Amino acid sequence: MLKCFFRGLVAVQLAAASFLVAAQGWPAKTVTIVVPFPPGGTTDVLARAVANKLSPVLGQPVIVDNKPGAGATLGASLVAKAPADGYTLLMGAVHHTIAQSVFRKLPYDFQKDFAPITTVAIVPNVLVVNAQNPAANVQDLVTIAKSAANKLSYGSNGNGTAQHMIGTQFQQITGAQILHVPYKGSAPLTTDLISGQVDMSFDTVTPVLPFIKEGRLRPLAVTTAKRSSALPDVPTLQEAGVPGIAIGTWFGLLAPAGTPARVVTRLNGELVKIIQSPDFKKQMFDIGAEPVGDKPEEMARQIKEETAKFASLIKAANITLD
Repeated sequence: MLKCFFRGLVAVQLAAASFLVAAQGWPAKTVTIVVPFPPGGTTDVLARAVANKLSPVLGQPVIVDNKPGAGATLGASLVAKAPADGYTLLMGAVHHTIAQSVFRKLPYDFQKDFAPITTVAIVPNVLVVNAQNPAANVQDLVTIAKSAANKLSYGSNGNGTAQHMIGTQFQQITGAQILHVPYKGSAPLTTDLISGQVDMSFDTVTPVLPFIKEGRLRPLAVTTAKRSSALPDVPTLQEAGVPGIAIGTWFGLLAPAGTPARVVTRLNGELVKIIQSPDFKKQMFDIGAEPVGDKPEEMARQIKEETAKFASLIKAANITLD
């Protein structure tokens, strides 16, 4: 019995030593950033921007792997269960702090099963309609929506995402009943919005900005507390007569919980330098994003605060999903 115990102890110590050596030699192979949405959306765009800058710094390939589904929780689940060795990362977002309360059962705990690295950027959400929509402003849109229940539809990046939450709040405040149409991501949503399959969306600025500039989509209001630098002439919802909504979407990198502190610290240091570099800042400005680059503990605090905030909003709105 005692001999078996010591054998087990030695095995554990050897495994720990092996893991430490691997961490010290990190990175020795390709690093994967899992994006829980399809290609073309803001999460994907930011992940690829980061990967392109991070790869030469680390001296190893950094690739993006799109794993869409279940309101961004499928990709998160895969990363939560991945080895905590620094080779599998998640481009997470505000959606994950919402999902924690929206879904009855999740195979992970966003606060306990992930190690925050840094917030890459914050992107305002914007209420947009097809250019053929007769609504010239938010109040016009509310009037049309209230003329008949579910007369209008709004698309989101999936159940339990920020767009879903904003749409729900918008209806509660205005009294309009608008049909929710969930998509797997921004790319298919934007395609249907342009073609008129859905009437409106509360998506992030990045995927719709080119079509706003082309005149194919019309922005009515941003959902943040202040105006977007990318759309300075577009009012906030507060200014447009719909108070009580101040939600933007943050995006950041996380690793599985238990990832060696040395790896997290290295990633944070390299990423902050990238995010704060002039060329990356310009790249973010061009797509309507505001670069951040904070410390892991600051990102962890933001996640904790927003999880609590959205839990209250979700409880009040009585939103639950299986």
